[in-house]
Amino acid sequence: MALRPPDGPQRLEPGPDAAVYVISVAAELTGLHPQTLRTYERLGLITPGRTGGGGRRYSLRDIELLRSIAELTASGIGIEGVRRILELEHRVAALAARNEELQAELAATREALAQTRPSRAAEAARTTVRVERLPVLRAPEAPGQVVVWRRQR
Repeated sequence: MALRPPDGPQRLEPGPDAAVYVISVAAELTGLHPQTLRTYERLGLITPGRTGGGGRRYSLRDIELLRSIAELTASGIGIEGVRRILELEHRVAALAARNEELQAELAATREALAQTRPSRAAEAARTTVRVERLPVLRAPEAPGQVVVWRRQR
């Protein structure tokens, strides 16, 4: 007999970008003071979502970013250093995504090229046919002579 979950309302988990945490919860989850979160926002390190009334709402991704900022500042890196590190991490992520796009495009191009190019066996057969249609060439009687063949149309 297999157990099954009880019938009833299903619990939906918010996605990593869903801005659902108020500032007090975000502060508690990150171990930072709410005023520090406001300062980081003012400095442009983080941009939380806003409610219709203007209240801040943080997502799981925001919480992770705040934890990273806290780790960096705790290790002695200044705010401008943190800003530069975050900028470089964002740039690396963007370049990695672009690299994946280009690799997929290259693979698709190679596949399309492979489909349009005849197989080696077909290419060899075509080469053989071409060779059979060429006239027989004999070595010139005297050294230095050149034989020129012209196709008639």
